[in-house]
Amino acid sequence: MSYTLREHTADIAVEATAPTLSALFAATADGLAAASCETIPETGERFSVSVSAESREALLFDYLDQLIYERDVRLVLPADNRCSVSGPDDSSGDSSDDGEEWTVEASARGVPLDDVNAREIKAVTYSEMTLERRGDEWYAYVVLDV
Repeated sequence: MSYTLREHTADIAVEATAPTLSALFAATADGLAAASCETIPETGERFSVSVSAESREALLFDYLDQLIYERDVRLVLPADNRCSVSGPDDSSGDSSDDGEEWTVEASARGVPLDDVNAREIKAVTYSEMTLERRGDEWYAYVVLDV
């Protein structure tokens, strides 16, 4: 799994690929952390989050939004993200998005904001958001408001 930060007018975007939907969510969340600061120290304790939504795209949006909320409430940068995504047919992760509930059970290492020189990511946007299967891997493109 991998992510790349892309310039996007006044914002920044995360472009990620991974072999599974769960790994894609983790890579995109790691991209969110990388967009926040140059280097991420090895400090911090793990915490868990659980998010549900009506579609894969809404789930990715709500999950990243939850990480921003956790940053603001816990005063930590969520890093080293681990995710398990399940949905209507999670056997392949490639079922249709038919309005049934999708869930991500995740954890992150909460790096204290005092330990990083972070720029503020204000929000996740739906602008140009893409979440799709491409061949044998998953692809995401998410624009972040800075």
